[in-house]
Amino acid sequence: MVLANLDSDLARILETLGPPPIWQREPGFATLLCIILEQQVSVAAARAVFNRLCGVVVLLTPENFLTLDDVQLRGIGFSRQKILYCRGLANAITSGQLDLTKLERMDETTIRTELKRLKGIGDWTVDIYLLMALQHPDVFPKGDLAIAIAFQKLKNLATRPTPVQLEAMTQHWRPWRAVAARLLWHYYLSA
Repeated sequence: MVLANLDSDLARILETLGPPPIWQREPGFATLLCIILEQQVSVAAARAVFNRLCGVVVLLTPENFLTLDDVQLRGIGFSRQKILYCRGLANAITSGQLDLTKLERMDETTIRTELKRLKGIGDWTVDIYLLMALQHPDVFPKGDLAIAIAFQKLKNLATRPTPVQLEAMTQHWRPWRAVAARLLWHYYLSA
């Protein structure tokens, strides 16, 4: 693996833990909604809310999501903010303002710009979508807390790096930073 030759710490993760899982998600509305739910909460908590939603809405489409009112969504576990963000996403798709299928064929900068136009979608959400759903090879979620913690531990840093510092310290991993991100998550989850 190219990254193992570039960075002995990443090589050590590979030797110790083996290759990371290929966390892959289906591109589309349901995945983007799930990633929004994962913002600033544990993956387990977000997954529980998402599973409850899927128990109520059999086919999770933007149209079906929009049939639920705020009381139903709060009962499922949505916060007021996440109701707003997910409704905004669903409305953008149903109105034709956002076409996720067309987006898949666009370059990373265009995808990032289009998605970030929506309230509640920032760099972290776009990074996770690009990395897991669209399988872009050089996406690095520099704002991900688990990645920052893993990087700090792996590199024996006194303090956790900021997103800007992480971005600068991982440039030599290009164009395989998505693989490096998976390795760091693998390392984080094994601890």
